[in-house]
Amino acid sequence: MNTFSYKEIRDKYIEYFKKNNHQEIPSAPLVPENDPSVLFVNAGMFPLVPFLQGETHPKGTRLVNSQRCVRTGDIDEVGDASHCTTFEMLGNWSLNDYFKREAITMTVRFFVEELGFDINKIYATVFKGDETAPKDTDSIEAWKDIFKEYDIDAEVGDRIIENGKEDNWWGLATGGPCGPDSEIFYEVNGKKLEIGNNVFMEYLKTGDEYNPLGRHNVDFGGGLDRITCVSQGVDNFYETDIYKPIFDLVKSLGKNDILVSQRIITDHIKAATWMIMDGVEPSRNEQGYILRRIIRRAIRHGRKLGIEGLFTRRVGDIAIQQFSPIYSQLEADRERILNILEEEEQKFSRTLENGLKESDRIIKDGEDLPVKAFKLYETYGFPIELTIEELQNRKIEFNEENLLNGFQEEQKKHQELSRTSSAGMFKGGLADTSDMSTKYHTTTHLLLATLRKILGDQVYQKGSNITPERLRFDYPSDSKLTPEQAKQVEEIINEQIQKALPITYEELPKEEALKMVPFAAFSEKYGDIVKVYTIGDKTNPYSVEICNGPHVSNTKELGTFRIAKQENVAAGIKRIKAVLE
Repeated sequence: MNTFSYKEIRDKYIEYFKKNNHQEIPSAPLVPENDPSVLFVNAGMFPLVPFLQGETHPKGTRLVNSQRCVRTGDIDEVGDASHCTTFEMLGNWSLNDYFKREAITMTVRFFVEELGFDINKIYATVFKGDETAPKDTDSIEAWKDIFKEYDIDAEVGDRIIENGKEDNWWGLATGGPCGPDSEIFYEVNGKKLEIGNNVFMEYLKTGDEYNPLGRHNVDFGGGLDRITCVSQGVDNFYETDIYKPIFDLVKSLGKNDILVSQRIITDHIKAATWMIMDGVEPSRNEQGYILRRIIRRAIRHGRKLGIEGLFTRRVGDIAIQQFSPIYSQLEADRERILNILEEEEQKFSRTLENGLKESDRIIKDGEDLPVKAFKLYETYGFPIELTIEELQNRKIEFNEENLLNGFQEEQKKHQELSRTSSAGMFKGGLADTSDMSTKYHTTTHLLLATLRKILGDQVYQKGSNITPERLRFDYPSDSKLTPEQAKQVEEIINEQIQKALPITYEELPKEEALKMVPFAAFSEKYGDIVKVYTIGDKTNPYSVEICNGPHVSNTKELGTFRIAKQENVAAGIKRIKAVLE
């Protein structure tokens, strides 16, 4: 089998599907725009939800990309051979275009013809059918035929495995578009590893009933790290060409040879560079909290390795070097990213000192030790090992096994909270398409336009979050709005609402659109053709923004705007929470 680099596999995948009439779309940023259901993009299809639901994509019905993703629920598992915080998902989509046979055929030919995988080591799973939906015979026949092309007589139960809904069906418990999926596995050292999955959305679930959807969508996803491992014949991604230089540097910096700690630092610092590139900064809330958590976890493991002095800048620098040929923004943001890493490491060094002082204050005896130990760990990043050392130094009686078990229970509670932020791989924007969320989305455009009028053209959207109950908007500023400015913002926005301004959009080439909207947030996530939404008359608009929607058709639908709260998010970043009444 041929061996290819991480980037070669990525490039080959995109070029292969472009040859098969797919249009390449860029990776969306890790932070979802106007979607409260998850903290980060956690699957390749996440940015395509509106188009899978029927909206027309400006690039057509056949799409391909490699989407960077974050899985917050896997953070505590990082250090083994398979889990990682950030990764790229290779994806191709058919939006009511080709279906099962062509999808399966292209998938197999990519792995066999382009990457040189051995067809004799490929296996497939399919949906076996139940009382609500029939057996996926189309996929079974497609698999038999593609195997036959390579002189393999594939039989169900041998090379083609039938499973129930628990293994080979995609859909939300709440209902909506759904359908069977067909996974592709590759045998490595006697074990079968999943290297991709085609999801076939052909049903609509309403209550307990499944009816034909009326359109056929295909969503393929394949983890680039795992595919690279198979191609390069290694059993973990730290040994692949793109990660090994980072891992080797980490190993060289430490006095102690602890594999798990070396892997955690490699993974977490690389993940941090991606998050910072996409506008996340360490903070106490949401995405910023996850970023701070992984940086500080890496630093704690640096101490375990016996690394002396500050080290995250050096590791971050080589992570940027490795991935900047794919994401040029990493190189453009190099100094900003490295400065943030170094500043956070300096702060955390002081925090650890404070943790020692706090442990003196809260741990007076052996009561409630697991809760206290976890508080020190979460609040101060104080490792459980240090807590045990402190207890021993102070000669406080305790049972180490009970303490560790109790500490793990507290961790599990915390992990469940983290997992809710990424629950349901494909939940994404399907979680909420309510009228109120749409109204708040339009209001966010009014708010940005108004802030730029009052505070100046330096204002842009740093981040936003919309629920059916309120909007939240982050923007760069050294100070909150004064009471007078806040009142002025409310008055101006309500004035625009009362004017009953129309909201319209047109599709334009991105370069032309960026000339109209030079302050566009997250411009790299858009394709060559973008939607430009205008609020008001086009000859003298109140607001013009690049956006995927959705929006109301007229501002009179919105109600009365009121600022509910202002907050400090991080240095130089302010937040407005507002409601419609």
